[in-house]
Amino acid sequence: MLDHERSSFGAGNKIVGAIIFDFDGVIADSEAIANTVLAETVTDFGHSTTLDQALTRYSGRRWDDALTEIESAIGKPLPGNFSGDLKRATLERFRTDLKEVSGARDFIKRFSHIPRCIASSSSLDRLQLCLSVLALEAEFGNHVYSADMVARGKPHPDIFLFAADKLGVRPDQCLVIEDSAGGIRAAVAAGMTAVGLCAASHIREGHHLKLRDAGAVHLAHSWSDVEHFAQQFLQC
Repeated sequence: MLDHERSSFGAGNKIVGAIIFDFDGVIADSEAIANTVLAETVTDFGHSTTLDQALTRYSGRRWDDALTEIESAIGKPLPGNFSGDLKRATLERFRTDLKEVSGARDFIKRFSHIPRCIASSSSLDRLQLCLSVLALEAEFGNHVYSADMVARGKPHPDIFLFAADKLGVRPDQCLVIEDSAGGIRAAVAAGMTAVGLCAASHIREGHHLKLRDAGAVHLAHSWSDVEHFAQQFLQC
């Protein structure tokens, strides 16, 4: 039973029914790893690509659009097994190199009394692998939701509305932690309060401005910053 109407939040205060976490770049410091593997793979196809170039050219884009861009860069069609091989190489790198975004675990445990879930654009098998590597499966149980479960991905609100429904809370009672402009837009479109987190290793200068412009009500450069805002929002 979700206790999202507890009087301890105080009469007249905004009640949060859940904390909804994006995953890559929020809990898992995975974006730099994934884009490093992508850069190496594109380089192997004959077009020298650095991590920063991969982040600039491909990160945050629809995968079909990224594939078109890669084909343009290498000057030929990609083989049919490109996406599958890239995914396998990325997951293998996660098994050896993946770390949490510093402070994520402590934050999750600090707010363990608040209903929570993951709502991510990543596939469910990737999420489950990464949670296992980080030893965080027990913190979320079955409340791990992938955009594969809904009709439209971010920046559409579908995944966040789906997550709120699964947790049994209203959208306006949810606090969303995101690192991408598309994710922030999705949270805002869902009627939720969005915090933009710029703490992972793939974050580059000026990224916070993209999150602000997308509608983040608070910008955080560490999980400690998020905690201060969450305490005020939750009145705890």
